[in-house]
Parts: sequence; C-alpha cells; structure tokens
Amino acid sequence: MAMLEDLESLQFDYGMEEEDRSWLYLQGRFRGLMIKGCAHATFFCKLLRNLRQLLHEKHISTDLETRSLDDTPDDDELKVGIIGGGHLGKQLARVLLQLVPIPAEQLRISTRRPETLDELQKLGVQCFYRNSRLVGWADVIFLCCLSSQLPHICSEIQTSLGKACIVYSFVAAVPVPRLNLLLKHTNILRPQYQCFEGFANLWGANKEIIAALQDPVILQATCPFNPAGGIILNIKWLEGLFYAALNVCTAEATPHLPALQFMNEVFLSVHDEDCGEDGASCPQFQLQDFVSKVYAKNLPRARPFPWFELTAVQLRETPLSRHLLTNTALRDHLMHLYCDSFGISPTKEQQPVVSTGSPSQ
Repeated sequence: MAMLEDLESLQFDYGMEEEDRSWLYLQGRFRGLMIKGCAHATFFCKLLRNLRQLLHEKHISTDLETRSLDDTPDDDELKVGIIGGGHLGKQLARVLLQLVPIPAEQLRISTRRPETLDELQKLGVQCFYRNSRLVGWADVIFLCCLSSQLPHICSEIQTSLGKACIVYSFVAAVPVPRLNLLLKHTNILRPQYQCFEGFANLWGANKEIIAALQDPVILQATCPFNPAGGIILNIKWLEGLFYAALNVCTAEATPHLPALQFMNEVFLSVHDEDCGEDGASCPQFQLQDFVSKVYAKNLPRARPFPWFELTAVQLRETPLSRHLLTNTALRDHLMHLYCDSFGISPTKEQQPVVSTGSPSQ
C-alpha cells in the first residue's frame, strides 16, 4: 500500500475542477478539528486519571480516614464511555487506548452497530448498544453522535446520569444551553473551536490520528493556546476542565485546602527553565482563583469546594476567567504541562494566544 500513496490518481483532489479547489481548505480544517479534538480529550482524560489516582493514594477525606483498608474502594481507575461508533468514535477510542493510556477494560462503547467495531473488541473493549447502561457505569461520557440523533440519546440516558458523571460533547451545532436542557444535567464540557483563514495546513493528509499526535509539529499545534493550523480552542474549555477537576475532589468529600494542593500538583507540577530550582517563582492556585472573595472568606477549612455547574462556567465569567487572561506565567505553565503530557517540549517561538470570542465551530 505504501507504493500507492503518492499516485496522483489516488489523491483526494484528483480530477477536481479548478474552480472547486478553493474549497480544499475545508478538508484540512476537518482533519485539524479531528486531531485537536482527540488531543484535547486525551489531555483531559490524562489529568482526570492523575487526579483520581492522587486522591486514592492520599486518602485525605474524613470519610476515607475512618474506613478500614478492606472497606476502601479500589475504583480509582477512570472509566470512559463513548456513545457513537462512527469515524470520530473509533478514532477517539484508539487514541485514548494508546495515548492516555486507558486500559481496554476501562473503555466501553455504545453504538447502534457494535459488530462494526470488531478491531476494538479484539483489544478487549466492550462494545454494545445500550446507552443507559453505559452512562450508569462511566465516569466520563464522550458524545460522538450526529446532532440529529442527540435528542433521542439524551432522552435515553438522562435518568441514568449520575451527578458526578462528566458528559464531554463533540456534537456539532448543539451549544451548551441546549445540551443542558436535553440532558437535565450540568456536568457537561463542550470544546469550542475558532477557525481562521490564512494559516498553512500542517495537519497532514494520510497519517492516522495517533501517528499525527506523535509528530512534534502537529502535536505542538494542538496546544490549547496555539493558533497554528488556523484553529484555536476557546479558553472556556480550560476553565471547564479546572472546575470539573474540583468537582471530582468535591465528590470525594475532599476539604478545599487539600483540593487546592492536589490541583497544584496535577496542573502546575511541570516547570520551565525560568522557574528556578526551588520553584518559588511558579504560580500556585489560590482559593480566590475559583470562588469569590466573599465566599472564600466564609468557607470553613474542613468544607469542600461547592459543586460547580460546568454549563454555567462555560457561559459566564468566573474568577478563573480573569486569572487565565491576566496571568502569563500560569498560561506558560499550562502550555508546558500540555506538551509534557505528550512527551515534547514547547519551542521558544510558541507564544500563548487566548481565544475568548464566539467560536465559529
């Protein structure tokens, strides 16, 4: 097959009329969105997995301290479900299995045609068609279905969704308020991408998504603050990620001060060369980065963070919004964390760019 890759007659644009070639950029944009979407989902799962493992290891909540070792649940592994077994669902499953990595027994897929996922089933992934069963099991649900299928799927799963289950939606053209209405659920995260013209298409044409995410140039272009390739992720996704992590701590009854310590360990543990040996110049999350000054002042030391509605976080300004916009050191650390999680180092030329406007996708 490698011998045929460069044959002109097998290329996507072979035989295309000249006046239609102006639309070829859409192919690169589609591929770029697919690669970025899978990369950001991978980063999200990596961080959640690390946080859950840290919580499990520390046993810091009062509830855990009062149990015997035999009573402590051994369920720190992140359980991931995917609804939809089409092109995106299959690509996402492969990426999560290899790059997080999610153990095959901790990944399940619900699709109308599970028989088409034979390759994934051979790897040990359970594939079936029962959406409510999937959401009752999973910690994170990825929606990879068509927008026309969404109302029916939401009606199936809304009564099975636990409060702590995070719904991560890839469904195009269905905004957060609509998802909130359909699911009657607030723990929803939806990445929003802004597309720009005039950027070189660096996403490649023939590479598999996993291979693309092992290419340092492509991988660095997926960084949340990087506009390379003409696609940038809206900053509200990052805010949602942080508040989702705090909800994980709250679900474990973790007092807010240890929760802040865990947030710093998970999100700000990767340092650049400007930090110094002791890391004294590194940013650290404070209570008022996530809640108002008045709430922070009156929060008892032993109490967890409040439960945050991720739907509201992505639609309104939060204390973290201002912090991300004004704190360059924090953005630099997050960029280094992202690159380090994929095994690369950011280049000196890469400058963080923050997107806060209404995305086109």
